Amino acid sequence: MTILARPSEWARTGNTTAPSAPDANGSHHYFAFLSYSHRNQAIADWLHQALERFVVPSHLVGRITDHGAVPRRLTPIFRDLNELPASNDLGAEIRSAIAASRFLIVLCSPAAARSRWTNAEIEAFKRARPEGCVFAAIVDGEPFASDLPGREDEECLPEALRYKYDRRGRPTTHKAEPLAADLRGNDDVRRLGFLKLVAGMLGLGLDELVQRDTIRRQRRLATVAGGSLVGMLIATGLAITAIQARDAAQEQRRQAEGLVGFMLGDLKDKLEPIGRLDVLDAVGAKALAYYEHQEKAALSDASLAQRSKALTLMGQIASERGKVDSALRLYREALESTAELLRREPDDAQRLFDHAQNVFYVGDVARQRGDTRTAEASLHEYKRLATKLISTDPSNPEWQMEGIYADTNMGILLLESGRYGEAATVFENSLADREKLAANAPDDVQFRKALISVLAWLAEAREKEGRLDDGLAQRERQISLLQPYINDTKSDAQYRREAVVAYRAAGRLNTVRGNPSRGLEQLRTAVRIGDELIEAEPQNTDWAAMTAYAKFELARFELAQLNIDPAAALTRSGCDMADRLVAKDSSVVDWRLDLRSWCLQLKARVALAQGAIVEAEGWADRLQQLVRAEAARTPSADAQLELANAQLLRGLVAHAAGSGARATDAFRNAARLWPKQMPDRPPLLARKVLILSGIGQRDAAGALARQLARMGYRDPTYLRDRALLGS
Repeated sequence: MTILARPSEWARTGNTTAPSAPDANGSHHYFAFLSYSHRNQAIADWLHQALERFVVPSHLVGRITDHGAVPRRLTPIFRDLNELPASNDLGAEIRSAIAASRFLIVLCSPAAARSRWTNAEIEAFKRARPEGCVFAAIVDGEPFASDLPGREDEECLPEALRYKYDRRGRPTTHKAEPLAADLRGNDDVRRLGFLKLVAGMLGLGLDELVQRDTIRRQRRLATVAGGSLVGMLIATGLAITAIQARDAAQEQRRQAEGLVGFMLGDLKDKLEPIGRLDVLDAVGAKALAYYEHQEKAALSDASLAQRSKALTLMGQIASERGKVDSALRLYREALESTAELLRREPDDAQRLFDHAQNVFYVGDVARQRGDTRTAEASLHEYKRLATKLISTDPSNPEWQMEGIYADTNMGILLLESGRYGEAATVFENSLADREKLAANAPDDVQFRKALISVLAWLAEAREKEGRLDDGLAQRERQISLLQPYINDTKSDAQYRREAVVAYRAAGRLNTVRGNPSRGLEQLRTAVRIGDELIEAEPQNTDWAAMTAYAKFELARFELAQLNIDPAAALTRSGCDMADRLVAKDSSVVDWRLDLRSWCLQLKARVALAQGAIVEAEGWADRLQQLVRAEAARTPSADAQLELANAQLLRGLVAHAAGSGARATDAFRNAARLWPKQMPDRPPLLARKVLILSGIGQRDAAGALARQLARMGYRDPTYLRDRALLGS
């Protein structure tokens, strides 16, 4: 597992929103998806606002209709605030939002009928949800005018709306009759069309809503009429008082927002290095509480920006506490605000920066859940925003850093796709850029952290390439930069968190390079620092995950040195941490699959070392059950690799038990399951050697073993397994 120090880079942990798809129970994140031509922007703004502000009469809430229980509010409504893309594809975010919406509302006009994007959104909805409800809100033109000679230009219904789709989401030649609401005409006509649209989505009769709306308007008029008479008598006397009260309220609001700005700025920056989530949580909660009782539409741009910062902060805290669903909700809400601010001022540098951060965070949650497509789309959007940000002021070093972060993210994409050499080149270029910025501002904390971070990525790329000495050199340099801050409890906790990762990686590299004493010392340091961090903030799941990995790594090498009792204790502790993380949020793939696989493999190996063969077989069986369930849940190359690894472990356990036939079967299964396109890196080459040895392909195993030897790879666990197999 790899982690970055900077929020704007992958694993550290678009468009307008990156929604989740319907869950297993069929629920949807969005109440409706609003599709429209950007020529109809003004009425789209009105309809979006009207829908989200509409409150269903209390006596109707909870009634069961053909569309389910009637909700209190029609929220959230998804709409794409960005310009149309230049490509021919809607994009992953839009497709995900469509799939996650209960209804589709199409603003119908001649412009919409000619828009290939509006048509594509309708097609995507009908293919994803053939039985879903599509509503036509007519704002201009005439329905089915294309069937009338000479009036084709008046057609307002996009083609996909005019034809039915079958149950498999395929278009047919049968004409459709979409549920339509007429928004053409004066305000009263538009209001009636709006109520018809709402009634259709709720599954209610139009008269129920019209009657309620009429009564409400009559009451309002009566109140206004009576109040006007009284108001005329006292207006003069109150005018001066009102002006004074207004001025006082504005001054109070100015002071309150100044305090909120301080809390989200200077105070947060002072608290963040401590790493205390409860204190940061209190800051974000106080800031949000200030805005909670204010109408969001009435907030000034500055207030909306501060509210977004509070939401982003709360999202980060939720993420670090392992509450991924809450984090995603907060990030999305922050993203909506920054998207709106950017729409108002598309060239404003600060708004570009703020929006880019939320784009990244939404994508990072997708990455944690294994949603690679959404994560990659977020990465590319972040890169686009960073490029535009730099163009506003190329000499601004902070904006330059955003560009460097974006480029590094592209390197991480290469790394995760197995293109290790190309990724290393990107990281080397990024390292050179960061070194220049750090040299020009040696006291700048952001530049120092960025330099430490890219050294970690370069080291990982080199290690996976098989250039172990180079990888170790980068890790040692990273540790030297971290050293002044590691034992200083008053320093930024992020340095100590990075030290856990750096010491773990350096310890692993030293051990596999044949220096186990140095390696074990570094791994023990990683575990010690991690335990200290968790003691200071037990709720930080990121720190817990990093420490669990360090304990598993140390347990593996302690076991290779036949230090069985320490290995068993470390394994138990790491497994307990993994179980707690999965209990917090089982949607995080690294916790659910990677950490639990580590746990079960080490339990089996500890049992083997203790001579408890039956117990070892039981843990190997548990591992196989885990990875089978994961492969069925989320088919991927990583899940396939874990299936092969589970069979390899079963083969080793069976061989140790003296059951040659069962061992050979397991090794053959491992060879069959091994992913075809999995890039080779030293640990995987070592596993291939063991599998080939287990099925008797000694020559092929020997060739790979010699390749590993040339790299200097002498992992003691691998060497003991080879000895067990008699290689």
